[in-house]
Amino acid sequence: MNQWAMICAILLTSGPTAAETFEFTGTAESVDTQSQLYEERHQVTGICSDAGFQPLEHTVSYHKGPDDRRFAVKTLEYGKHPSRPSVVFRQPDFDESLEIRFTDSNQLTIDWQPPSENRKRFQVIYSNRLVIDAGFDQFVRANWQAVTAGESLPFRFLAPTSGDHYGFVLEPAPDAAIDADVVIQIRPTSVVLRFLVDPIILGYNQNGALTHYQGLTNIRANQETNHTALIRYRISQHPGCDLTS
Repeated sequence: MNQWAMICAILLTSGPTAAETFEFTGTAESVDTQSQLYEERHQVTGICSDAGFQPLEHTVSYHKGPDDRRFAVKTLEYGKHPSRPSVVFRQPDFDESLEIRFTDSNQLTIDWQPPSENRKRFQVIYSNRLVIDAGFDQFVRANWQAVTAGESLPFRFLAPTSGDHYGFVLEPAPDAAIDADVVIQIRPTSVVLRFLVDPIILGYNQNGALTHYQGLTNIRANQETNHTALIRYRISQHPGCDLTS
């Protein structure tokens, strides 16, 4: 091999990893009435590594009604810590917006425009145990061996509209009425919060893909409350690597 061919070979093998796409759709139904509420369409771009699929950007569009109207959108950007993405969420029907941004290594800002209220802004100090929004999915996959072994994993979960984070635990939920290969729940560790916040139930298949979500959503039922829903997910495009390591 001549010198130019060797250089080309090195560039080809050491260049940027090709982007991979992971696409899935969730159908949300009311826990109370079992009627369909909306559909959420996810597109995640990322790269494949020894640790499995690593997300970089994630877009969710929310649709409902016979005209398939898009009524909300969310974008997430994952950095070095996929369980803590930055978030931009818009729900124009209620004039609501939410942005979560990182300002330095241990501080983030929350800019929330609630329906029919003044804008609220918070600055939050956090630790490496923090999980944000859909980052719970990455947290589960990053700890997949412990999750499937039935271990309990403590973490902090951001409550952006409160401007704070609280102690939660990820643990098995064998009694939950969800038909999935792996069924777990996220519940608060505080006794007081347990009376106020119901656990979130999650179902996964054996490959680490989310199949079910049951709990409070970020989609509003009205100006005062959000929907509590059971969301069933189906994959339309799988990345070219395993989701877990």
